[in-house]
Amino acid sequence: MDVLLWGVLPYLVLATLVLGTIWRYRYDKFGWTTRSSQLYESRLLRIGSPLFHFGILMVFIGHVGGLVIPEDWTEKVGISESIYHFNALLFGGIAGVCTLVGILILVVRRRRTGPVFMATTTNDKVMYVLLVGAITLGLWTTLVSVGAGQEAHNYRETVSPWFRSLFTLQPDVEAMAAAPVQFHIHVLVALLLFAAWPFTRLVHAFTAPVHYLFRPYIVYRSRDARTPAPTGRPRPGWSPVGTTDRDRSNR
Repeated sequence: MDVLLWGVLPYLVLATLVLGTIWRYRYDKFGWTTRSSQLYESRLLRIGSPLFHFGILMVFIGHVGGLVIPEDWTEKVGISESIYHFNALLFGGIAGVCTLVGILILVVRRRRTGPVFMATTTNDKVMYVLLVGAITLGLWTTLVSVGAGQEAHNYRETVSPWFRSLFTLQPDVEAMAAAPVQFHIHVLVALLLFAAWPFTRLVHAFTAPVHYLFRPYIVYRSRDARTPAPTGRPRPGWSPVGTTDRDRSNR
């Protein structure tokens, strides 16, 4: 069972994520959207959406730091395990709470706003269950670590080596199997979320408008009120394209 869960399942999820995203892009480009509902309700959206998106971004950065960067690397730059653990719990806890509060606000908004609820599909409901489950379980592992005190499990000795070993195609099944049950459940729910990702509205994360940060400014110029608008002939911007005066007279 450990080989199936921690040695086979991650690659099946990765294949589903990659191939599903390619399929979605090729055959459902018009559905590649979040289906914005801001038109129906914006008050709760202005609160919940920033909390969720900025919170999940911080959670992602924290997971990259904890899973990808080996423990001995941080020790070489002078960051002891106790300092790393404290900062991970503090900032990870804050990011997790913000993310959970944000997603709960969005769920309440979707349930209480009639038009938004009517536009909610079964697919959306499954997505919200997986999202809330993954976030809640992540906070649970954090709280368990705090409650355990000095005996807190160091996931950088079990989960992190297993995660990095997946990229070398030599999964360290024993390391992941040695982690506590709360980490097992958290990882399994996260794998289910990534497997469903290409088939939900979450796919829009792969086309975030990052280029907006680098595009040139849009310059708006207003015409001086003292300058009268041109009269007589129509403005060039409205001139027909590909026609002549004789073509128009024959219509």
